[in-house]
Amino acid sequence: MKTRHTLSRELVLERTWPFFIDLGVAAALLAGFYAVLWVAKFWFSTAIPEVEIYRSPSHLPLYAFYSLIRIFVAYALSLLFAVGYGYVAAYNKRFETLMIATLDILQSIPVLSFLPGVMLAMMSLFPSRQLGIEFGAILLIFTGEVWNMAFSFYTSLKSIPRELQEACTINRFSAWQRLFQLELPFAAIGLIWNSMVSVANGWFFLMICEMFPVGSRNFRLPGLGSYLQTAASHGDTQAMVYGIITMILIIVLTDQLLWRPLIAWSDKFKFENVESSNRITSPILYALRNSNVLGIINRHTFRPAAERLYAQLAERRERNLARAAKHSRPQRTQGIIFFMVMGFVLIAICIAAFHAVMLLHDVHVSGLILLLKGAAATFLRVNASLLIAALWTIPVGVAIGSHPKLANIAQPLAQITASFPATALFPLLLLALLHAGLGLGIGSLALMLLAAQWYILFNVIAGAMAIPSDLMEVSTLFHFSGVQRWTTVILPGIFPFLITGLVTASGGAWNASIVAEYFKLQDRTLQTVGLGAQISAASDQGNYPLLLLATIIMALMVVTINRLVWRPLYKLAETRYRLDG
Repeated sequence: MKTRHTLSRELVLERTWPFFIDLGVAAALLAGFYAVLWVAKFWFSTAIPEVEIYRSPSHLPLYAFYSLIRIFVAYALSLLFAVGYGYVAAYNKRFETLMIATLDILQSIPVLSFLPGVMLAMMSLFPSRQLGIEFGAILLIFTGEVWNMAFSFYTSLKSIPRELQEACTINRFSAWQRLFQLELPFAAIGLIWNSMVSVANGWFFLMICEMFPVGSRNFRLPGLGSYLQTAASHGDTQAMVYGIITMILIIVLTDQLLWRPLIAWSDKFKFENVESSNRITSPILYALRNSNVLGIINRHTFRPAAERLYAQLAERRERNLARAAKHSRPQRTQGIIFFMVMGFVLIAICIAAFHAVMLLHDVHVSGLILLLKGAAATFLRVNASLLIAALWTIPVGVAIGSHPKLANIAQPLAQITASFPATALFPLLLLALLHAGLGLGIGSLALMLLAAQWYILFNVIAGAMAIPSDLMEVSTLFHFSGVQRWTTVILPGIFPFLITGLVTASGGAWNASIVAEYFKLQDRTLQTVGLGAQISAASDQGNYPLLLLATIIMALMVVTINRLVWRPLYKLAETRYRLDG
């Protein structure tokens, strides 16, 4: 029995706790507003292409702030692009094959291949403002974050159960209503876990995107990546340790303040008939749900606005259907417009291809042979890294995703490890390998493994979390053996997520080859045989014909593998391994 003192204390906590929550929410909003003003002031200042990087620890908070802004602005752009691109690819039969092939090509192109064109274009758009350089770096980080999210959303849309789609059709949902009430919730788990991988990949390429040469010009932005690269080039071990500690603190805070609440929130979107008794919890999510300020804003702003919007969309949809039933000419007009647009696009592609072929005339046969040898070496490293990664990530990912108590411990550790850029530790790893008498060949395989394995692990965790609890309970009720559980429940349940992870891991390994096979350590440039090394060297030397040819070869290899291996497996996931009633 509770005493009077205990009851009064609980009453005081119940009354005061929401006040502190609201105070924290208000402080966070004010801090966000001040951060926006600070960033706007810096971005619209006079352009400084090569900022001096100080190795004093007192500059680390500001550098970390700038890097965080770049990564999360790139993530926001990636999320918008992934949802839009995945939606059109999943529902537009005319464009689906072309768009997925384009996505295969784009995810295989390394960041350095985008770098010269992106930076020159941004500098020409904003020649006298820092915004041009900053937006160029953000777009480069975007190219390292977006592709796995687009693949994840596309795969989720293709795996939506038929009965849910039919329910939306029967209730005459508009396209926007279907997006926000079915498609985004169904894809939430996969999108959130792939978002974590994307941000981790942003940290991975941060050192490239904040400090890089373009021909005869050098660009250096204030940030944590340029701080670590400057410390590594000067052999300043103490500065590297300070930078690594700062990065770990940022990753831990990001996990606790952002990813853990999102994972706990997305747990309600599992497609199951029986609610699981074990749920991932988050104090931050609990605080947000119990905030009076956010509750009032939601009740009086967002909820009424959403209801009015859905009503207007439903009315517009009814009018469009009625108009389409009376007139058939608009459909013919749309077809004509489509073919005209496609004609212009084909003409533009042909013109660009012609100029590219003319540029390739400067590449000698000896250079082509060297590129083909490098492509074979990189191909072997990529597949070896995928095999090693799959051997440990599949069982570990299933264990984490199936046991919430284990996920409470392992998920933050996995997120911290994945978000920590291997490029920051690569100098130390290389020094150890060189001391042991091993070259960059082994080191490049290790770095490509570190870049690829997290795509598979996080997608497998998302797939295991998305398996309905009632299916797992049925397997326990019928006393399935371990082999039976894996073959009849686990592997079919995670299969679409696993294929997404393998495809994006393959692209991540190809992308990481530009760092893994060509690395500047102190006053030396370490290089091994590989296509990534030749791309990095061509970028450093401003050899654009060789850079273009190497990029084309890499894209062709990745697309061929995707067509022969991954695309049939995608079709299998869409047709056989989906949750239908």
